[in-house]
Amino acid sequence: MTTSKGGGTAARRGPHKGGADADKGQRTRASGGGAAARGGAPAAPPGGASASAPLTPGRVGVYVLLLVAGVLVALAGTLVQAAWFPGGLLLALAGIGTLFHGGARATGTAGGVLVPGAAWLVTVFLLISDVRPEGDFLFGPGLGSYAFLLGGIVIAVICATAHQFRATAAPRGRVGG
Repeated sequence: MTTSKGGGTAARRGPHKGGADADKGQRTRASGGGAAARGGAPAAPPGGASASAPLTPGRVGVYVLLLVAGVLVALAGTLVQAAWFPGGLLLALAGIGTLFHGGARATGTAGGVLVPGAAWLVTVFLLISDVRPEGDFLFGPGLGSYAFLLGGIVIAVICATAHQFRATAAPRGRVGG
């Protein structure tokens, strides 16, 4: 007969008497006892950054830099994607992906994708709506412009979703211990 940390005996538990109810919610190796097994929400990953990381002056500075970088990447991508089609389009989309992925890695939060993504989106849509009296504007009607707009939005969603999957994934380590 073995005893667990929770005070219950692991050998006497049958299939109907075991589980999280038998050891009053305490975790043992025999029962698994995780929050997901009890029907609750999974716990935040240990050691990882949570979605609500504290706002420090350094983190605010990184967010400001990401905001400025989002505006600059939007302006540069707007000009490059039309100038050197299709290589310019690929270069602009690669720049967007690098900015969003780098922002998520630098801050460790979803805000690292959301801040430059919002700056990019607002800048691009302001550039679309800016029509001069002569009828000129930066985005011409064509496949490249639409691919740039939709591609940037899709890349932002992919980077934000991938960051969320990394944040909620099980920590790497030894199984069972």
